[in-house]
Amino acid sequence: MRAVYALMLLPAAPLLQANAPLPVQAAPAETQDAALIAFLDAAYDAQLALSPEAQTQLGFKTKYDRLDDYTDATPVRRRDLAERQLKEMRARFKPAQLGASARVSYRLFEYEAERGRSAFRFRKLRFPVSTNGSPAGAIPVLLINNHKIDTPEDASAYIARLRDTERVMREVAAHMRSQAAAGIVPNKVNFAPARADARKVITGAPFDGGPDSTLMADFRKKVGALEVPAAVREQLLADVRAALTGPFRRGYDTLLAALDEIEPKSKGDFGAWSLPDGAAYYADRLKSSTTTSLSADEIHTLGLKQVAAIRAEMEAIKREVGFAGTLEQFFDHIRTDPKFKYPNTDAGREAYLSDARAVIASVMEVAPRYFRVLPKAPLEVRAVEKWREGTASTAFYNRPSADGTRPGIYYVNLVDMNQTQKVQVAGIAAHEGAPGHHFQIARQQELAGLPKFRKFGGYGAYTEGWGLYSERLAQEMGAYKDPYARFGMLSLQVWRAIRLVLDTGIHAKRWDRARSIAYFRANSSVSETDIAREVDRYFNWPGQATSYMVGQLRIAGLREKAERVLGARFDIRDFHEAVLAQGALPLDVLEEEVDRYIAARQRSAATTSSAPAA
Repeated sequence: MRAVYALMLLPAAPLLQANAPLPVQAAPAETQDAALIAFLDAAYDAQLALSPEAQTQLGFKTKYDRLDDYTDATPVRRRDLAERQLKEMRARFKPAQLGASARVSYRLFEYEAERGRSAFRFRKLRFPVSTNGSPAGAIPVLLINNHKIDTPEDASAYIARLRDTERVMREVAAHMRSQAAAGIVPNKVNFAPARADARKVITGAPFDGGPDSTLMADFRKKVGALEVPAAVREQLLADVRAALTGPFRRGYDTLLAALDEIEPKSKGDFGAWSLPDGAAYYADRLKSSTTTSLSADEIHTLGLKQVAAIRAEMEAIKREVGFAGTLEQFFDHIRTDPKFKYPNTDAGREAYLSDARAVIASVMEVAPRYFRVLPKAPLEVRAVEKWREGTASTAFYNRPSADGTRPGIYYVNLVDMNQTQKVQVAGIAAHEGAPGHHFQIARQQELAGLPKFRKFGGYGAYTEGWGLYSERLAQEMGAYKDPYARFGMLSLQVWRAIRLVLDTGIHAKRWDRARSIAYFRANSSVSETDIAREVDRYFNWPGQATSYMVGQLRIAGLREKAERVLGARFDIRDFHEAVLAQGALPLDVLEEEVDRYIAARQRSAATTSSAPAA
């Protein structure tokens, strides 16, 4: 379960070319804070100019007929641009002359530039095609979900992007071959699902005699809504068929050929330790994912302790419902008893979505008792599209568009309802939707006075930590209606504790896939399908899985501190505002923000108590 990020930009701001000079220093009458925000926004725009796809995700139609450059030239350009921007910011602005929020922005811009510098040398170790996704799925998602067709020119740009896919796939295939030549080969488990999902995209008309393929159906629907002469519409449909069966299909064939060529070189499933400079790479990934200096051994030990603690909570619920067997037997009972499953039909999938929407509605009803400010953007619950079920994670959140035309979306993968558990519906909805990612990410985009890189960026430990904290918070908010729903929440909690053990086990302690799956199964009621999908994700995404519980424990610890120090003056709404009002932060910076909130409440109380009686 994860939040999905994309570079985003406020609609009103103009785009800058990546090599354009940044605006000159603000006029003397303008505050330094405002000048810094203007500088940082221009810096963000310059980075955004390197990505046509990110511009489309924001609702812009700049470079609307192009896809991104997938060669190594792009990360080099990004690195060089970031270094120039950092140097210029330090020359123009002094933290001592800035207000509190602007100082945080200055500090975070430095942090991100320095993190990018540290990570740059490892950029070629990341696999562009894996069970976590590939351009074969990402390009259709971009076109279907983000590429609007309001005019015939927009339709022509869509077609141009279909043609441009051939270039992208050549670049990706060349990168994979270059990696393989250097001994950097994807794990064995990646090839079959990546190949299957790519083939689904090129199934159906006009590729074969079946019904419209996913992209053909999308284009036909969008063009059908245009008010244009029939001859124009028919020409566009003819052009899209030619693009799909020509360069687009050749691009997919190129990627599939690369997968077929490289797969025999894969010797199995191994962690980051097996890669060139793998230990340093994994240490860098842990630092980036957790925003801490915790070592792999420290995180592994933390995970083992958390698994044990959550198992104790699960034992209590097992006793509460009167189950007489062991906890492991209770796990199997939850996995296999039909009463905990939905029918493996379209009706069963719709029932899941309906139940998830009801959970979110119940949270929204009581949310004002827990939050000072709620996000304005709407939230939708959707099933993952059929053509990307094989490489989509169990559940994830897509942020709203900056222009307000696209809602926040909680996606859930309902590929096999036999493996989907009713007991987890409420907990997942709380994490991915409300009060989880939507309350944090959508709210962050709506914050005033922050530069764009903070509005639309994020730190995994904070964002996923908030999502995991929200699962526990949802219990306070009444989202779990029976002991089994509470057990489902705990099954999600132990899932993230297991991630601490497995991520470090796989990448630092050389655990294999079988051992990882066995540990997961022994400590969770999660379905076999989800276990396998999750373990494969950890193999392919070093460090990311550690962010959730590291972040949750820090947020929960800060709440305990505030409750202890403030006593009767503690208000959960004010605490949540302290956590959310500055957007995503590295954990140490978040702690400073919460400490400021605590100190401010203490000063306020002291002032009140010292005031003379009326």
